[in-house]
Amino acid sequence: MFRTALRNVLVHKARLLMTVLAVMLGVAFVSGTLVFTSTISDASQASSRKGFDNVDVVIKPSDNTQSTPGARSPLDHKLLDKAAGVPGAASATGTVSGFTAIADKSGKLIGEGFSTDGSNYFPGADGKDARYPMRDGAAPKSADQFALDAHTADRGGYKVGDTVRISVDGPVREQKLTGIFTTGDGTVAAGGSLALFDTATAQKMFGMPGAFSEIDIKAAPGTSQTALKDAVEKILPKQGATATTGKQLVDEQAKFIATSMDGMKNALLAFAGVALFVGTFIIANTFTMLVAQRTKELALLRAVGASRRQITRSVLIEALVVGTVAAVTGLLAGIGIAAALRALVGATGAQVPDGPLVISPSTILISLLVGTVVTVLAAWLPGRRAAKIPPIAAMNSVHATATTKSLMVRNTIGALFAGAGTAAVLTATGMSYSGSTRAIMGVGVGLLLIGVLVLTPLLSRPLIALATPVLRLFGISGVLARQNAVRNPRRTAATASALMIGLMLITGMTAVAGSAQQAIDKMATASLKADYMVSMASRTPLSPDVAEKLASTDEVTASSPLRNSPARIGTTTEFLTGVNGKDFGKLTQLDFSEGALGTLSGDRAVVDDSTAKEKGWHTGSRLPVTFEDGKQGTLTIGGVYQRSQIIHGIILDNATLAPHQKHITDMQVMVKTKDGATAASKDKLVTALGKNPAITVADKKDVSGDIAKTITLMLNMLYGLLAMTVIVAVLGVINTLAMSVFERAQEIGMLRAIGLDRRGIKQMVRLESLVISLFGGVLGIGLGVFFAWATGELIKATGQLSTYETVLPWGRMGLFLALAAVVGVLAALWPARRAAKLNMLQAIKAE
Repeated sequence: MFRTALRNVLVHKARLLMTVLAVMLGVAFVSGTLVFTSTISDASQASSRKGFDNVDVVIKPSDNTQSTPGARSPLDHKLLDKAAGVPGAASATGTVSGFTAIADKSGKLIGEGFSTDGSNYFPGADGKDARYPMRDGAAPKSADQFALDAHTADRGGYKVGDTVRISVDGPVREQKLTGIFTTGDGTVAAGGSLALFDTATAQKMFGMPGAFSEIDIKAAPGTSQTALKDAVEKILPKQGATATTGKQLVDEQAKFIATSMDGMKNALLAFAGVALFVGTFIIANTFTMLVAQRTKELALLRAVGASRRQITRSVLIEALVVGTVAAVTGLLAGIGIAAALRALVGATGAQVPDGPLVISPSTILISLLVGTVVTVLAAWLPGRRAAKIPPIAAMNSVHATATTKSLMVRNTIGALFAGAGTAAVLTATGMSYSGSTRAIMGVGVGLLLIGVLVLTPLLSRPLIALATPVLRLFGISGVLARQNAVRNPRRTAATASALMIGLMLITGMTAVAGSAQQAIDKMATASLKADYMVSMASRTPLSPDVAEKLASTDEVTASSPLRNSPARIGTTTEFLTGVNGKDFGKLTQLDFSEGALGTLSGDRAVVDDSTAKEKGWHTGSRLPVTFEDGKQGTLTIGGVYQRSQIIHGIILDNATLAPHQKHITDMQVMVKTKDGATAASKDKLVTALGKNPAITVADKKDVSGDIAKTITLMLNMLYGLLAMTVIVAVLGVINTLAMSVFERAQEIGMLRAIGLDRRGIKQMVRLESLVISLFGGVLGIGLGVFFAWATGELIKATGQLSTYETVLPWGRMGLFLALAAVVGVLAALWPARRAAKLNMLQAIKAE
């Protein structure tokens, strides 16, 4: 039986090709994901470890220091001197860092806003900082000088002696480039930039005069990190600072990198799983048809003594061989995909740390197991059916058709699953949001999908019948195509289901993403009357000079900075938002459920509805407050407004808040201009700010565009990933049609003999493929719409997007249906050509 199974694989290798390709694509996706994420993770961790080569113990502020009102950083020069004198310490380095934007010679920002950093050059006894060896020039020594990493200097075309425009918190500064250095910093390796200033300048620029962000200590030879940490802890203040070994930081960073990669890996593996799930339909369909075509052969084996178990085993051996071949080729293809992905990431301008491709034993094992197990499981049911065929019945009939009883049982089971799934989904949409709501929704979606898959053969007849009037326009070819499509409902259902799942996911995600985009757009802009929002490209704080500069511009009629400051209210720390009380009403359009905006001044404040509900606050509530500087006061709630993406929290007048702030910075500045949001007005604001590349001036359209850009990018990535599913579905249609042509060779020969020409044969096969694909497309889009609606109800129940409404993308849905039609036409090209080329006399004699 083993030899028979191998012979059958070799005999039917052409018919199994599409199955191999389908499994191979899924396995390639799995192995490629694992290799790519492991490669990036290992390279990032190696780069991170390199950054801690000269660090054995690090002193940092404790987590609650920065959020405690009135707290001062304990990492000062006094503590630095103590750290340097600790027994076992070779040296101590004070570091201060923050956002620093570097403009290229055309005035544009080099790098991304979130990875453009600045720090201090901290020379040792030899006058050099071992972390940043100078390639050219010398280290900065005065407030108007700085040094730049070699990678950024090369990108910007800068050399020592150039004057470079930079920005730290808003205003443009012109600094002389005195040195270009090399570094193993992970941010620079990933495409960011790093600027260095002398320590006093960096402390002043980053709002930490006389203090440091961290203190790095290097151990003397013979001193362990643990022993040094124990010694350092003795000099730390009682609260406000912690000591950590370099190894702990490396381990934490490695864990963070691995966790960050897990999200990407799980998302990619989920799509690989969908592709493999779709592939199971192809595998099951292929082996079902192969078994049907070999019914007499299997019956003969039974007649000469083969048991049912041996027949099933022979089919599973065929599947195992096919799965192994597909898994091995998929693993090799996945390694190639991982290499291509890394090159693609580099081609987009993003930098990834150098390192070899990481192909772990677990990746190899998982890929081989996935390919073989999926194939064998998908072939088990056809193999079991093959063993159940009675030898005498099989000898008398080539095709073993499904009994009425089996179809009745299948339809009953499908109806029960679909009904239970629909009921669960509807129940979840009527519940308040909680973990159990998500669970019920997930179970309902799963049950409904299973139910529809089981019911697909039943649904195929009425839905395909709807196409009858159109098919009749093609004459006898159209009539035959319809009959062929409904002749074997199970086969048609299995072929259409693969495409159905892909289009269901694409339609559902498109509808949810479009609806979310519209809802977020409303929340982001509906509360604004301001023409522009001015902020840093990195979303870091702005200097108050920016707001003052804008307010003094003739074009501006009203403006207000948004400032955040931590404060203690009761037993919790909350962030107060300071605004220009006089102009705030001209710049916003808040929807108040209690009270009104009125005039913000003195101790009067307004609060968003989410915070008010959580805290139990109402109009008239008096809140005892401990401000950032430690002084106490009272705020009175004058109104409760609806929260939006931009305006939220506890809002009060800057005149009340500013005297309590240690360092005044703005998060954003709202601006209203004489002529509204026009290109000319925007140009005037940009010019007034010195054409600063670190500052963005965004109108409502820009805000919406940023939201749309993010969601569109996400959706395009999903489309790219789901394209794999559609490709697998196409292979399924091709496979089914090709094997169907072989199975109906005698019938096709008879049709040719009685006058149907080659063109008619091709048209018949193409129309059959088109009908099956459109059937899958209609089911997929219908399910996608239902799931999008259910997901929308769940999103609304969370309360996070009160403006969410399900919006159906009719244009794209039409495009998806057209895509299904294109799939049908393309998939039929080869099978139709093959059918038309059959020799009619040989076909008539075929068994």
